[in-house]
Amino acid sequence: MRHAGDISAAAAGRCDAPAGAARAGDSWPVLGERGQRRVFCGLAGIVWLHRKIQDAFFLVVGSRTCAHLLQSAAGVMIFAEPRFATAILEDRDLAGMADCNDELDRVVGELLARRPDIGTLFLVGSCPSEVIKLDLDTAAERLTGEHQGRVRILAYSGSGIETTFTQGEDTCLRALVPQMPASDEPSLLVVGTLPDIVEDQFRRLFAAVGIGSLQFLPARSGTDLPRVGAGTKMLAAQPFVGDTVAALVERGAELIAAPYPFGIQGTRAWLGAAAAAFGIPEDTVDAACAGPMARAERGLARYREQLAGKRVSFLPDSQLEIPLARFLAQECGMELVEVGVPYLDRRMMDAELALLPVPERLSEGQDLEAQLDRLRADRPDLTVCGLGLANPLEGEGLTTKWSIELVFSPVHGFDQAPDLAELFARPLNRRARLAF
Repeated sequence: MRHAGDISAAAAGRCDAPAGAARAGDSWPVLGERGQRRVFCGLAGIVWLHRKIQDAFFLVVGSRTCAHLLQSAAGVMIFAEPRFATAILEDRDLAGMADCNDELDRVVGELLARRPDIGTLFLVGSCPSEVIKLDLDTAAERLTGEHQGRVRILAYSGSGIETTFTQGEDTCLRALVPQMPASDEPSLLVVGTLPDIVEDQFRRLFAAVGIGSLQFLPARSGTDLPRVGAGTKMLAAQPFVGDTVAALVERGAELIAAPYPFGIQGTRAWLGAAAAAFGIPEDTVDAACAGPMARAERGLARYREQLAGKRVSFLPDSQLEIPLARFLAQECGMELVEVGVPYLDRRMMDAELALLPVPERLSEGQDLEAQLDRLRADRPDLTVCGLGLANPLEGEGLTTKWSIELVFSPVHGFDQAPDLAELFARPLNRRARLAF
């Protein structure tokens, strides 16, 4: 095993969604699919997690392919020393000819000696480390003791064998939950990574609404973990943090059912749900939101003209598909052809499903070839899909939008609603210019 630079590779495998039809509610069906799928692996989450948790370091225990993924996906930080790397499993490690734990201890020791600023070190499992059954949880406990608590060392899985790429964030945050201090004091905990500028905007909005005790997971420092207990009410900012939410419920927290803060209506409903949970009247929320909503409406009007009446399909990739489809249909006037999700987590998505205009199809899981056949027959104006599918589909004359860009761009909240709409309008405008 040796130490290397930075991240990721696309994973293909089998989807665990049940075959046949399920129900989205009492009125319309979900097409369940099982077959070949194509997504990035969970290591991609390091790209936005390491920006957010500013004293954390992510050490992937994986192959050269993992290192190449990190290098290409996050290599834009070329002028700064990154806070992620790969401990490469060599052929000797994979063949059992070397003690992987001894090698891992050596790599971690060298890393901490060179980077004494690290507050939290994440050992990130990959497909190769899981295939050889390397126990990183036990390694993290051992290394924490060896380094006498100078640094918190935790482990989580970023493997793409059975997951979609955004679940890397979920497994990372889930690893932090047991470390969070206990407190039964009333507070609101926002769960899911948000860019700092968006977090600051939400802090101002929640303060204007009257919610003063506000915490975010993840925090900007891995050593400054939020408190959790019976007085904690949770508001999910991302739809893919279901395992983290379940772990927080076990710690006594209560989940507030709400849509996600994408667009004007989604953000207003998200804030309103939190206010209602704390007994704050609607007129107080209206007063706090009036100015930001008016600004967002003025900015959104321009893009609504470009998007209204256009047909859009979502291939399953990020778990953002349902809330984004709701935003595009309700606030931008787009027509929903197919809305595909990697998996349908009812606890995290029921509030969104209640607002989603009925698409021609709602699908769960992926059978790639069948889905591509439907896409070619539908010929939507815009297809939102993974990076690996976008270029081939463009070659067939379909206009595409990379779904991964919607994960690490600032798109939550009132002020970002016009920017979110622009991300969908941009490929349509590009296609129009090329056609001209």
